[in-house]
Amino acid sequence: MTEHENTPRLELETALGYSGNLCGSLVAHPDQRHLLYALGACIVIRDANDAERSEFFYGHNDKISCLAVSVSGRYVASGQVTHPGFQADVCIFDFEERRLIHRMLLHKVKVQALAFSADEQYLASVGGPDDNTVVLWDVKTGRPLCGAPAHHTETKAVAFFNNSSEKLITGGVGSLRVWTVDLEHHKMNPVDINMGNMRRSVQTIAIEKTDKYVYCGTTSGDVICSQLQQANVFKMQGPQKKLAGGILSTILTHTGDVLVGSGAGELQLLSKIDLTVQNSATVDGGVTGLALMGDHYYVGTRTSNMYFVNGGNFMTRLRLTCHSAAVQDVVFPHGFSSVFATCCETDIRVWNANSCTELLRIEVSNRTCNCLQFSRDGSLIISGWSDGRIRAFGPQSGKLVFSVADAHKVEQGTRSHKAGGKVGVTSMCADNSGQRIITGGSDGLVRIWAIRGTTCSLEASMKEHKAAVNGIAVSRDDTECVTASDDGSCIVWDLTRYLRRNIMYRQTYFRAVEYYVDDSQLLTCGSDKCIAYWDSVDCHAIREVPGSRTAELNSLSLSPDGRFFVTAGNDRIVKLWDYDRGECVAVGLAHSCSITKVRVSPDGKKIVSVGDEGAVMVWNVGQLAIDGL
Repeated sequence: MTEHENTPRLELETALGYSGNLCGSLVAHPDQRHLLYALGACIVIRDANDAERSEFFYGHNDKISCLAVSVSGRYVASGQVTHPGFQADVCIFDFEERRLIHRMLLHKVKVQALAFSADEQYLASVGGPDDNTVVLWDVKTGRPLCGAPAHHTETKAVAFFNNSSEKLITGGVGSLRVWTVDLEHHKMNPVDINMGNMRRSVQTIAIEKTDKYVYCGTTSGDVICSQLQQANVFKMQGPQKKLAGGILSTILTHTGDVLVGSGAGELQLLSKIDLTVQNSATVDGGVTGLALMGDHYYVGTRTSNMYFVNGGNFMTRLRLTCHSAAVQDVVFPHGFSSVFATCCETDIRVWNANSCTELLRIEVSNRTCNCLQFSRDGSLIISGWSDGRIRAFGPQSGKLVFSVADAHKVEQGTRSHKAGGKVGVTSMCADNSGQRIITGGSDGLVRIWAIRGTTCSLEASMKEHKAAVNGIAVSRDDTECVTASDDGSCIVWDLTRYLRRNIMYRQTYFRAVEYYVDDSQLLTCGSDKCIAYWDSVDCHAIREVPGSRTAELNSLSLSPDGRFFVTAGNDRIVKLWDYDRGECVAVGLAHSCSITKVRVSPDGKKIVSVGDEGAVMVWNVGQLAIDGL
């Protein structure tokens, strides 16, 4: 990002996204105002009272695996997962100054869990299955003080005692250990808690404020309580009926009662005396995050939903919803900027562009939606899926209008892994008459379909591409279209005779193509990191602009007036370019994983980008960016 250090920044209006599949992904800041949660490789700081105010902590180069906040809230720590054979980062941030202060490397592949000591002098970290060590760090210097193998089985959780910074507890598969830190000799000495004949896999740990008891959530779906003072022995377990899917998250309330969340979406408040159920609620998705905010709770789930739970009556209210996997496409209706649609693995969502609230959700089980388009009149949402089908839905009801089977063959291996490994229908575009759609597939076919009311019929099929078709653009008069493919070619097709009119070659995987507003030029980008301008008549290259120094470009979108265009790719940066000068005039920095698609709104005032981390980012083009054109 140093190449754009002095480039003006695009204003981020809204960031939608939450890595809900990560256990412990949601934490309440002690100021009782902010929520912190993971989003891909960054940490989001969200104002609980103002949903539109969000800030970010950046420091990781891969997805975050755990989070922790110190007792006073001054420090925030996070760990990540990385590739086998490499070391995973532990990062410590200063919350008040909003900056990274330490980056520590010791654990292999994954950091499983983190915990701050009560006096904030130390940070304990536990490595993943490939590492399985517990390490004590000095928070001020960022240096390791001591460490030891956590156990011969996998360790999943760690917590410090509340009244001693030299004692901590770890839990995992068949293990629950109390550690005493000997700083003088740089050692950590473990003592196993006696569980008798009971065998449990511990996933979560919560220690009550006097350090007398520890409550551990298990994969079996119950909570075990053990004494910590005097003899380290098992005391009790509960509730009587175990929670389905195991216990994924545990916190203690102000009264000392135990709040647990299960993998089946159950939320239960258990008595600290005998672990009987005092109250319960059910949410959509496994409960992976719990945060105490005053007398109420925030609950995060695997489906990337965030709920507000009233502490009195346990009524739940959805506060945040977003995609739980990589977002594949984003599109606006023709000439309408107040609404946009996105698609993910199993669903399509329609959003209000101004408030960024979800208006509609369409779900298809066990299928991945690769691409989508609004019909010209906005009466249909037409989508392409991994099973080779085209499905059209009503934009208000979400009901299926028609479905075309075998629109494209489902062929594996025809699209590069870096391009997303899509199969079936991989791209589509509606023509300007509103009567046809053009689709491309992983089979290399380009097909034209006639839309008549609630029916769809095949008009023509054209086969010249030898790999997946990634992008399609149609000319203003609907006489031709151009398709971009992984085979290194862009083909201009005659839409009256259904024949190839011209072709462009380049040593790249073409990922996107656009016509200029007057159809005089074509704009392409791809895996060679370059943006290419082409003459649309003879298909000769006019100019080439380096789009990124380090990573492939996945998407581009042209403004309605042709003054600027936007690109995005694996460098995680949204870039706004002056079309005539070919210069980058503004950048948007918020994504933490590869950006899959970017789109300029029909009024040219907003940019929407979507990424592999499941994020949907809405940017304001703003006067600053316009002045640079």
